Amino acid sequence: MKALVTGSTGFVGTHLIRRLDHPIAVGRSQEKIRQRLGEVEARIWNPGQNVDPALFTGVDTVFHLAGESVFQGRWNPARKAEIRKSRVETTRRLVDGMVACSNPPKTLVCSSAIGFYGDRGAEELNEAAASGHDFLAEVCAAWEQEALRAQGFGIRVVCVRTGVVLGKDGGAFPQMLLPFRMGLGGRLGNGRQYMSWIHIDDLVGIMLYAATHDSVNGPVNGTAPEAVTNSEFTRVLASTLHRPALFPVPRCVLRLAVGEFATVLLASQRVVPEKISQAGYQFVYPDLKKAMANLLSP
Repeated sequence: MKALVTGSTGFVGTHLIRRLDHPIAVGRSQEKIRQRLGEVEARIWNPGQNVDPALFTGVDTVFHLAGESVFQGRWNPARKAEIRKSRVETTRRLVDGMVACSNPPKTLVCSSAIGFYGDRGAEELNEAAASGHDFLAEVCAAWEQEALRAQGFGIRVVCVRTGVVLGKDGGAFPQMLLPFRMGLGGRLGNGRQYMSWIHIDDLVGIMLYAATHDSVNGPVNGTAPEAVTNSEFTRVLASTLHRPALFPVPRCVLRLAVGEFATVLLASQRVVPEKISQAGYQFVYPDLKKAMANLLSP
């Protein structure tokens, strides 16, 4: 598989690149790519610009992971516009470039997020569940729609709806650890909201499995088989660290600290990875305790 990866220097991208035999890293500068990834084939694309179809020369699979982080900076109208543009417009440009090729890639694996579902309480959500109606749900729906346009040109498309990704070297997990290591951790709000999480190794595994199995297409939930409540997640993390978890963060305090993004942290999404499980993917870390033990090992 000759695979091209956008967002290659990000948290998920760096892990994916390591597991590809013939990766092509895409970024804004070759220097940044080499600093982050070492000696790897690099191609240049500014996501704010149209794509030269030559970017895809010799490529059979595209992993599209580029996009502004939703975790950085307080949400205001300008920030939300950046988040939407970095997903919807960037994917539109990418697909336009792919379909303009004389010999386009056969497969597109595009990131999405479980934000697609909105705040759904204890409802179990497989890939057939309807989308939500908040900002992130609207962004995810539009993002996937742009990716799925490629199907009309004979390209197989998989949209991986990613949950909370747990890894030692990026994402939200290292930020969670500090208060817990200091004995100051606790649940968020009432703790009853479901968290759909996934170990970074399984997220990359799902992406690779989707890329190499033609039966997988459309939306795929990129979460572990068992979602847990925030209270349970807090308990397992504290127990694995051998620390107490006595300091809950009230909803009002969270809202003051991070603004509108608090709605994301308090949203409940009980997501089931039905399609990828039925397709035969075997999770390395299906259980939160096992995942935590791995992530917190020396």
